[in-house]
Amino acid sequence: MRFEGRTWTVAALVGGQVRLTAENGEMAALLLSLLFAGEGFEVVDGPAARRVAPLGLLNSLPATVRERALAWEGHVREVETGHPGGSGEVGPARAEYDPEVRTLAQREEAKAAELSAAGLPTSAVTVRRMRARYRDGGVWGLVDQRTVRPRSALGRADERVVAALREVLEAGQERSSGTLGRLRMYTERLLAERYGPGAVALPSTATFNRLVHALADGRGLLGSARQRRWRSARPAPPFVPTTVMAPGELVMMDSTVMDIFVVLDDGVVERPELTIALDVATRSICAAVLRPKGTRSVDAAQLLAQIMVPAPMRPDWPEALAMERSVIPYERLQGMDARLEGAAARPVITPQTVVVDQGKVFVSSSFVAACGSLGISLQPAPPGNGPAKGQVERTFSSINTLFAQHVAGYTGSHTGERGRDAEGEAVWTLAQLDDLLQEWIVCGWQEREHDGLRHPMMPRRALSPNEMWAALVAVCGYVPVPLGREDYIELMPVRRQKINDYGIRIDYRTYDHKVLNPYRGQGSPAADGLWEIHYDPHDPVQVWVRLPKPDQPRGYEWEAVPWIHHTLVSAPFTDFTWQHVRRTVAQRGSRVSHEHDLALALRELLERVAAGHGTRRERVIVARARTAATDGAVWSTLYEQSEAEADEPGEDLFDDNEDDEEPSTNDGALSARPTEHTPLSSAPTGAVQEAGVPAPRRPQVTVYDPFEESLRW
Repeated sequence: MRFEGRTWTVAALVGGQVRLTAENGEMAALLLSLLFAGEGFEVVDGPAARRVAPLGLLNSLPATVRERALAWEGHVREVETGHPGGSGEVGPARAEYDPEVRTLAQREEAKAAELSAAGLPTSAVTVRRMRARYRDGGVWGLVDQRTVRPRSALGRADERVVAALREVLEAGQERSSGTLGRLRMYTERLLAERYGPGAVALPSTATFNRLVHALADGRGLLGSARQRRWRSARPAPPFVPTTVMAPGELVMMDSTVMDIFVVLDDGVVERPELTIALDVATRSICAAVLRPKGTRSVDAAQLLAQIMVPAPMRPDWPEALAMERSVIPYERLQGMDARLEGAAARPVITPQTVVVDQGKVFVSSSFVAACGSLGISLQPAPPGNGPAKGQVERTFSSINTLFAQHVAGYTGSHTGERGRDAEGEAVWTLAQLDDLLQEWIVCGWQEREHDGLRHPMMPRRALSPNEMWAALVAVCGYVPVPLGREDYIELMPVRRQKINDYGIRIDYRTYDHKVLNPYRGQGSPAADGLWEIHYDPHDPVQVWVRLPKPDQPRGYEWEAVPWIHHTLVSAPFTDFTWQHVRRTVAQRGSRVSHEHDLALALRELLERVAAGHGTRRERVIVARARTAATDGAVWSTLYEQSEAEADEPGEDLFDDNEDDEEPSTNDGALSARPTEHTPLSSAPTGAVQEAGVPAPRRPQVTVYDPFEESLRW
């Protein structure tokens, strides 16, 4: 060792003292503590420390290589100690390896002769070298290092070819998928541009393909375009997970098209779009909105409102789905929030931060304003970066496997998995499927154990979302945020326009009421002079207008203005049905008469098919669309043509040119034909079965005729 500028050798250790000998023979004795604390103290040389053999690597070797190393260990031990098992072995040593009578060199010569006689030519120098390797590295030092030397996956490929191929693979991440032949062509072209034609030769096709897989496999450079885009959008590892400790601290929202066909109100069979909000801390589906394809900003805003409102128990749900029957501390929470009475077992969570993608629905001004009014921080994810909201993406996959695949009309995740007649299996309307989905969320998701909800101290115990919410709400507390009627109106889409003499016109629908009389033709107090109007595109029977009311605390009041023809059409309908009728009826005459014709056409269509008249195509469309009425009114009885007419040979259910169809009048508009009215209550059932669609299992309710009053009018 080096101490005080001189080199010393340790001669002895006595208690807490060390005795040192210098190079000139000088002796010194001092305390170990002083030696270690001395300036310039440094250990210069000493015996190598024994290291534990890497047993894990030893077990990964081929059996022949491992057995050879273990055999050499026995030979080395016998040379050094006289026993193959080491100095601890009991019994006399063999004469030629006895350390008492044979020197180490003699024992090495004897071992070399023994191995050579056994068919393994070995010299004493080799035995001496193996002893040194065993002393430095243990058993691992006796392994033939040529067998464990890492081999490059690229082999002996030209570095220029490797660099060009890697560049071509990275440049093609955003392109459509192609063959390996295209990669070879692009690589050859790049090499010719960079080094000249023929300067760098490509390997054979088989070698080139192996090189492609060596560079691309595991790096997301091959595969489908979707997988390559997902991999390229992923940030560079290592990944730091976001730690969420409270319900609502981080909520993710996203939309996807469900793999299910449903029957829309206009009879069209289409896949709906699902928008959900997922609480990351509890993995609870806080809310879900199911709409026809093309989610709007109002759907996302309504999703926010559903999160903070208890989910009510629906009439046909079993009592086991009630919150009071679940693991949620119902009694304690009900004392703080009376809205929980009669609620379903779904958590009520107030979001603090909402993560969304760059979809136009979630970055729209109305949704941003809704988040701001509710005190929610909006955090957009990077464009095209699915992993940034991986929890909600994985939840969509779970919904497909746990719910969607069991629904009639399931399409599969892609066309290769689709059945022969998936559209024909569709029997559920959008409202019915939404009812089934909401029920499944309560009983099939919230009560199911989730692998992502495991405590580090109890890794074998997975919790359900309701159990995790019950555990966290006891720590973080529960603060109800009630929403009133005005809050729901504020979350709806906004239009700014004038109030004319005839009222308010939105998409060929006129809304009017006597509350608008003082403001007709007048400008609003706003800077643009236009009035603020909120509407629900999924229920266009009324709109809401913000009117000034000085006597109110806020200085204004929301007034509901109905559609002037809302009594003309009493059957449930949506904006999509209206658009279908609008495209069907040709616009003639003035706007006022045209709008009246549209309302008459809608009433006439619904009345005619309900009474059993009209073309066969129209009857099939409405039979599918009216398997159940929207907003809780179930239509359990439908019309059906007589069996004699239905059994006519060669009749096409979708023939628009039947003989019984009368020509329309009124300048091209559909008009009501003078036919004998058949009440719904007396009409035979089975129209759904006549169309080849199995009827859904719905409870039978009292049947009424919704058109009787309008006919008298």
